[in-house]
Amino acid sequence: MATPDGRSLPFVGPEHVNVAVLETFPYDGPAQEIVTTTDEFSAVCPYSGLPDFATLTVMYVPGESCIELKSLKYYVTSYRSVGIYQEHATAKIAEDLFTVLTPRSLTVQTEYNVRGGFLTTCSVTLPTPG
Repeated sequence: MATPDGRSLPFVGPEHVNVAVLETFPYDGPAQEIVTTTDEFSAVCPYSGLPDFATLTVMYVPGESCIELKSLKYYVTSYRSVGIYQEHATAKIAEDLFTVLTPRSLTVQTEYNVRGGFLTTCSVTLPTPG
């Protein structure tokens, strides 16, 4: 992508998110909600090429497995040079984690730093209440 003055701001597409690094470990216990939060999530706005920073919160009730946190860190870090809209990033994280974990329920929330005077919070819950 080129800026108005012709500079190039390189980034890659969402296909470069490294889902393969996600690992789980077995869970055999009562239903409990697990909440994991980091303020180190960043991706790139595909419109401007500028970085977006967010607090990422993952809340889930495990089925038969839990997410291994180091692998989650590697997965989250793989977004750093990915051009993806805020809403799509939140949805992709939720879908990827739901696929890997098969939890009883999962909510992913992103609260992005203010940009252009707007604070944006996105939230995806799976499975979708039906």
